[in-house]
Amino acid sequence: MQIIPVPGTLDAASFDQLAKELAKSGEGKVLFDGRHLRWVDPGGIIGLLAAGTVARDRQGTPPKLQLLEGADVTKYLARMRFFEVAESVFDLEVRPPRRSWSSSDVLLEITPINTNPDIHAVVDRVQQQAGAILSKTLNYPASAVVQFSVILSEVCQNIIEHAEAPGWVSAQTYTWAKRLGRQVLILSVADVGKGFRGSLADTHATRFGNRWGDATALEAAFIHGLTRFPDSGRGQGIQQIRKQVRRWEGAISIRSGTARIADVPSWDDTPPLEENLPPFPGAQIHIILPAQVVDHA
Repeated sequence: MQIIPVPGTLDAASFDQLAKELAKSGEGKVLFDGRHLRWVDPGGIIGLLAAGTVARDRQGTPPKLQLLEGADVTKYLARMRFFEVAESVFDLEVRPPRRSWSSSDVLLEITPINTNPDIHAVVDRVQQQAGAILSKTLNYPASAVVQFSVILSEVCQNIIEHAEAPGWVSAQTYTWAKRLGRQVLILSVADVGKGFRGSLADTHATRFGNRWGDATALEAAFIHGLTRFPDSGRGQGIQQIRKQVRRWEGAISIRSGTARIADVPSWDDTPPLEENLPPFPGAQIHIILPAQVVDHA
C-alpha cells in the first residue's frame, strides 16, 4: 500500500507536497495519512479532495483517509461539509463528527460543481452573506458584492467549460495577523480535468510549436487573454478576474499540470511563474482578497 503523508499545514502552497507524493504512487491501494494535519484552508481541503479523486480513479477504488478523531481540524472539516463531499471520494477511517454549528467566517462551504445549475445555486447562496463579509469584515464598497459574484461565477464556469471533470469551490475569511496584519478572504476552486494546456491545445498549440506546455498555456490565458474560442470576446473570464483582483490589491494564482502562474501584490512574495512542479491534472485557482485599509482621517 502506498502511504501518502498529508502535510500538517495544508493550503494551496503545501499542496505541491501532496501532488509530489501522489505522483510516486502506482496502481496499488493508497492511504492518505492525515493524522498529523493541524490546519487547513479552502485550497487545502479542495486539494485533498482532488488528490483523493485522482487516486480513486487510478486504482478503481476509493483510497483510505486517516484523520485524528476528535481533533479541532477534524471538527473544522465537518463544519466545511468536507465529509459530506468526501464520502464519494475516500474510504473514511474516522467517524465524521456531527456538523451542528455554523460560522460567520465561512462564506461558502466545500461545494461540488458539475453543472451550470450548480453555479447558479452557489452564487445565489452566497449573495447575502458575501455582502456582510465584504462590507463589514473587509471594508469593501457595496458594489463589490456584484463584482465578487461575477468572479465566483467565472471561476466556477471554468470547470464546466474547460475541465470536463469534477470540481469544487469554497471560500472563507481568516485573520492574517502576522503575515499581513489584516483579514483576508480566500476563494479556492479546483478540478481534475484537462487543464489549461489540454483546453487550449486545439486552438493555440500549433502557433507555439515546441514551446507549448503547461507554463506557456497559462501565460497565454493569464497574460495574453487567449482562449479556446476562435472568435474574440468569448472566454475572457480569467483576464477580467485578474484585473478585478488587482484593483482590490489581492493575489491570484493558477496551478495547472506542472506549472503555476500568479499575479501578486506588494505584500505577497509568491513567484510570478513556477515550472517543473509535481504533475497534477486539471486546474487549481486560488484568490486572496485582503481587507481594505480605511483612512479614518
